[in-house]
Amino acid sequence: MKRILKSNNYYGQFLILIGMLLLVPLVTLLFYPEDISLSYAFIIPAMASILLGLGICYWHNQKKVSMHWRSSIHEGSLTVLYAWFIGIILGALPFVISKQLTLIQALFEAVSGWTTTGLSIVDVTKINHLFQFHRCFMQFCGGLGFIMMILFFVQENQSANLYDAEGHPDRLEPRLINTVHMIFSIYFISLMIGTILYRIFGMNWFDSLFHAMCSLSTGGFSTQVDSIGAYHSLAIEWVTILLMIVGTTNFAVLLLMVKGKWRKVKKVSELRLFAFLISFFTIIVTISLSYSLYMSIGESFRSAIFNVVSALSTTGYSTTSYQQWPALAVLSLIILMLVGGGYGSTAGGMKLTRVYIALKIFKKTFFQKISSKRSVCKIYHYRAQGKTEITPSLIQDTVSYILIYLILFILGTGLLSFFANCDLQSAMFEFASALGTVGLSIGITSPTASNIILIIEMIGMLLGRLEIFVVFIGIHAGIYKVRDLFFRSRILR
Repeated sequence: MKRILKSNNYYGQFLILIGMLLLVPLVTLLFYPEDISLSYAFIIPAMASILLGLGICYWHNQKKVSMHWRSSIHEGSLTVLYAWFIGIILGALPFVISKQLTLIQALFEAVSGWTTTGLSIVDVTKINHLFQFHRCFMQFCGGLGFIMMILFFVQENQSANLYDAEGHPDRLEPRLINTVHMIFSIYFISLMIGTILYRIFGMNWFDSLFHAMCSLSTGGFSTQVDSIGAYHSLAIEWVTILLMIVGTTNFAVLLLMVKGKWRKVKKVSELRLFAFLISFFTIIVTISLSYSLYMSIGESFRSAIFNVVSALSTTGYSTTSYQQWPALAVLSLIILMLVGGGYGSTAGGMKLTRVYIALKIFKKTFFQKISSKRSVCKIYHYRAQGKTEITPSLIQDTVSYILIYLILFILGTGLLSFFANCDLQSAMFEFASALGTVGLSIGITSPTASNIILIIEMIGMLLGRLEIFVVFIGIHAGIYKVRDLFFRSRILR
């Protein structure tokens, strides 16, 4: 389908937006002026991005751009890929310009940041506050997504398509702009509450803001080598659990909570599944830790509840090392990382809604097989918007996504096991963490990890954050666009 994009200058607008985001970490210089010597690493790419973006916007305003697209989803997916590609490149440049990381390492840190994964190869004991804030700010913005941020300022014809393409399925309000503003309000109010609670329970202001950002975005970066476990504080762990749950909950469900509509909240299918999985696997991990590591029930429960929520919410904070954990406990975390958080939240993984629908399909199929009656019955699931039928189209999309997700998990695990020369369990854990944008590590991801390992994990993080099909459709649209431009240039000759 042919579209004439008269005012669509998203390409330039994204460059301007990301350039401005790169300047935000410089605010830390007001409190830590000793870091000013490295400010050039942010100013150079930021100004280059802003100036280039302004140039592209000016060009678009002077000239109509004719493009051929097969459908709006192709256009939206390609634009989303472009935004994330630009964000990752620009996010990596400060590390490269300041010579703190190699190019591949810098790209890995940027991918992990923007995708809210949390796997890191940075030595947090040597990095200054300016770059620390850059890491956590990438995660905070990545939780919202580039499309969400640009739509906060700009609304154009393709806004709804872009909103859907980045993995935001629900509308909190009838008008898209009101939905975007509502999500921003929930996000920032939660950030303020989380920061204050962290400060009350012993963190300094910088660490409080840092961890509130990364908990809400289900990111998992930390200022401490031992993550949340470094604080040895039960109160801080529970604040983190609360923020992780908020971050992994669908924004539409959060709005119901804000409005006090608890009866509707209790009916939401993915929330019920979330509660069940937390309860079930906390018991399993508690028993496993207590039996295998001879920990008390209290210590086992404390470690289990935190790390189970961290895995299922795909945040990636930890309170302990997993290298000594029994196989059953590690397997439990792998399963939870594959499942992931709420659909339409900041979390990764297959998503709770898809898993719930798959379980409903299995239940229906099973009972049809054992029943003598061949009656046709409809199945439903509850969303924040109410009771929703599970249609054949939804079944097809769900089963297809879960299948491709598991295939990618198997392929990634195999590649990681081969190139990292590690056992299968460790490879499964690490790639489940990357693909689910979790950030928990069993030790494979480190400053000494080879480039091929980092590249494999980067591919997993991007596929997991952008919902797989968006990446495939965007690449297909890009190939189609290049081919179209090639043929048109030949015709003009």
